[in-house]
Amino acid sequence: MIIKTKEEILLIKKSAFLASKTLGMLAKEVKPGVNTLYLDHLAENFIRDNGGIPAFLGLYNFPNTLCVSPNYQVVHGIPNKKYLSEGDILSIDCGVYMNKFYGEHAYTFEVGEVSNKIKKFLYCSKKSLYIGLSKCKIGNYIGDIGYYIQSYIEKNGYSIVKDFVGHGLGKKMHEDPKVPNFGKKGKGLKLQEGLVLSIEPMINQGKPDVIFHNDGWTITTFDKSLSSHYEHNVAIVDGSPCLLSTFSYIYKELNIKSSEEKPFKNKNIY
Repeated sequence: MIIKTKEEILLIKKSAFLASKTLGMLAKEVKPGVNTLYLDHLAENFIRDNGGIPAFLGLYNFPNTLCVSPNYQVVHGIPNKKYLSEGDILSIDCGVYMNKFYGEHAYTFEVGEVSNKIKKFLYCSKKSLYIGLSKCKIGNYIGDIGYYIQSYIEKNGYSIVKDFVGHGLGKKMHEDPKVPNFGKKGKGLKLQEGLVLSIEPMINQGKPDVIFHNDGWTITTFDKSLSSHYEHNVAIVDGSPCLLSTFSYIYKELNIKSSEEKPFKNKNIY
């Protein structure tokens, strides 16, 4: 675990915000008839044009800028020329490196019109992220974050992917501590001022089991149920959770009104 100064937190926020802006730019491009390799090219150019480096490109030998995971793909999907279709969902995970610090951000997009059943699934998935964020404060433990995410998701009939977890973030993309989306209250590392985390629930509409594919990256649900992935970067500042990333750029493009991030802003960081 590496505690960050306020100055370092601000640098991480710059990286995270460029990742957020990239997803906002992509929001209007996610539509039927578009392929994910095209989205990947847009993202790489946008990040570089804004002074950043695509953090995923070459990281652990990953071949692209974005991780794109449609429908029953969970995470780490490789961009390709297959076209998106009406009613699909698409999780996009984007990372940025600049000023010697990493930032990353993920959102699951609706492709065209989706069913009410899918809308409810995505709503619950995203809400679980904010439930987890609300527990990132002094006096709590890593286990509290996962416990409340898991409790909410399972109460709504969905399942937690346990093969992948959130993590610390800073000069490395993946730092300690690991942050599971499941757990027990009062267990694990005690949260401290200056800790920066990536909270990223990966939620399946069906069972939690997944398949690891031979390309070394692609992960799909075992039962081919839909999977979602939402992620924020958060710092503990003045004892409370402070968001370093934002969905506001996505919401602006999609004309979504939301005040969900308001409780997680700190005037010393924004």
